[in-house]
Amino acid sequence: MGRPWEADSGAEFVRRLGRSPQELGLTSQTETCPDIWEMSNGDVAVIGRDVTSAVADRLPAGVSIGADERLVIIPRSLLSAAKPDIPDA
Repeated sequence: MGRPWEADSGAEFVRRLGRSPQELGLTSQTETCPDIWEMSNGDVAVIGRDVTSAVADRLPAGVSIGADERLVIIPRSLLSAAKPDIPDA
């Protein structure tokens, strides 16, 4: 049986959610910075620091990370700046 949801790697990047990391003062570079993007199928792509191995033994009960998944962390200010672009439903 397959998973109820699967990432569509063919979806295109449509628009940034929120302001750019440069605008928020989170980076001075363009090659390596956290970001949030809406995809053409409505899914959301998050670029952040991969901390999967660092937090794997501290996950809350009921939380797991699959072999093909990574836990990334983004700055709070990045998510807050994206809030107006994220629909309620």
